[in-house]
Amino acid sequence: MTWEYFTYEEFDSPDAPGSAKKHMNEHFINSLEYAREDAGIAFVITSGYRTASHNKAVGGKPGSSHCKGLAADIATKNSQERYIILCALINEGFTRIGIGLDFIHVDCDESKVDGVVWLY
Repeated sequence: MTWEYFTYEEFDSPDAPGSAKKHMNEHFINSLEYAREDAGIAFVITSGYRTASHNKAVGGKPGSSHCKGLAADIATKNSQERYIILCALINEGFTRIGIGLDFIHVDCDESKVDGVVWLY
């Protein structure tokens, strides 16, 4: 599959080149694609799929949605960009969002509670 705004490589676990093509959920990336179109600004993916070892190395929680190919972290430069990306994600129907000072986590993990926004 190809997208206008994303490539699989952006979602690769750093310790496993080519891993996103096998592990990332295409529906999730499609939804990010629509949110990116709505936002009108770049979504810089800082973390997509994670191997278990990479997840542990970065302090990710066991059972992380990143390890299931159902999550991404998007870099944010400032509060205005954070707001634009957040609105686009909500408009696209994402219901699991974590907000950090310089990134937004988003996932579509149906095994976890939805309708939540948390802070890092």
